[in-house]
Amino acid sequence: MTEQLVGVDGVRAATAVSPADGTAPVIEVTDPVTGTPFGRLVMSSPEEVRDAVGLAHRHQPAWAATPPARRGRLLHEIAEEVRASANRLARLNTAETGRPFSQALDGVLAGAATLDQYAELAPVRGGRALLGDVAATDLMVPEPRGVVAVLTPWNEPVAVACGLIGAALATGNTVCFKPSERAPHLGRALGQVLCAPLPSGVLVRVTGDGRVGAALVEDPRVDLIAHVGSTAAGRRVLAAAAVRGAAVLAENGGNDPLLVDSDVDPVWAAGQAAIGAFTNSGQICTAVERVYVHRAVADRFVAALVDQARRYRARPRDTSEVELGPLVDVRHRAHVHGHVTQALDAGAEVGCGGVIPPGPGSSYPATVLTGCRPEMAVFQEETFGPVAPVRVVDSFDQALAEAAVDRYGLAATVLTGSMAHAQRAWRELPVGTVKVNDVFGGAPGGAAQPRRDSGNGFGFGPELLDEMTTVKVVHLGLPGDVANPEP
Repeated sequence: MTEQLVGVDGVRAATAVSPADGTAPVIEVTDPVTGTPFGRLVMSSPEEVRDAVGLAHRHQPAWAATPPARRGRLLHEIAEEVRASANRLARLNTAETGRPFSQALDGVLAGAATLDQYAELAPVRGGRALLGDVAATDLMVPEPRGVVAVLTPWNEPVAVACGLIGAALATGNTVCFKPSERAPHLGRALGQVLCAPLPSGVLVRVTGDGRVGAALVEDPRVDLIAHVGSTAAGRRVLAAAAVRGAAVLAENGGNDPLLVDSDVDPVWAAGQAAIGAFTNSGQICTAVERVYVHRAVADRFVAALVDQARRYRARPRDTSEVELGPLVDVRHRAHVHGHVTQALDAGAEVGCGGVIPPGPGSSYPATVLTGCRPEMAVFQEETFGPVAPVRVVDSFDQALAEAAVDRYGLAATVLTGSMAHAQRAWRELPVGTVKVNDVFGGAPGGAAQPRRDSGNGFGFGPELLDEMTTVKVVHLGLPGDVANPEP
């Protein structure tokens, strides 16, 4: 079997790897639709990881000295390369993670748009002048952090990578890029596309699982780790970085609530809940993970939500149905089904779904659970699957109070016709983003700052440029005889 070994420069020759070779760890990817092998990639060795960081470290000063406008032009070129490769990247995404092609393509195009955004924003971004002595000048000047390790997830592999890498490069950092081991072929192809217009050593990439990620995090030449992934992995990153004082930008797991007030159309609200819970089979960072619905509209809401869930099909048969891709692999499906089974054993009821379908692959049906309680795993933890657990509450106050009790702090959605309730929700919910009457709403360039176990730092928007830089304070005084001339 011929494999591409992704090393420090991304252009190494293909290497023959036998399944029984055993000379280096191998990533094996299974098609989540068919359950058949898709491909194998050799992981980067510890030596290659060290070489990758060293290459980025050596080239960082020259890249930082490159005029920002020049860096911006190169980012625009990268964006065009991403668009030109969009279909190929989207097909690889579908093959490795099962994401429906149209959604995968949207993610690629969103990544290209983000690169264009940072190409425009970074060159016009400046520091701050301070008012002090009239005979002096005081400045706060942003400078690149140095080498940024970018560790990206499998559920939105292109858009997230383009955002973090684009912001890091635009501000003068060099980047070591490790894509998720669940989408390594896509990560390799994306790395090749992103590297094409850039000078050598500005963007280097490695392939591997958590062991390769740990090697990056622990390297003393890495100045900032930008990680998007699970909370467990995020904690390991934070712990390793804390030992040597490296900066960390992290978006971890979430357990986002959806609150349905008594004064909204329950059918419309069910449509919002279905979009939030079932899009990309629930494998979205800000997916709806738990639903609180007011008793006054609960029966009609649940009936409409069950009807919506039944329209999500692995293979749509007509235009009224929505494509539901598989979960990324059978290991993740076991996690999702475990949450459902635990809820049913604890007294919840299934409105639809909740059964592993026969046949190959890792498909899982859109599932609605009723009679859920706060102590159940589907309400306590991130399920990250097409599951909508519903809890009926007696008042908006109850919904707000229970939704706020959570160790995560990523996002929340509130469906209400009351401006007072909307105001209370965005003020009282301890999350980084509150969306009112639009489960996936948001303006272009919007920023997000997760809280608590969901991470730290701005992961999007112009504010991400601040995360990628550090500030140097400069006081420029005059020599004594100039500053205080004799009369």
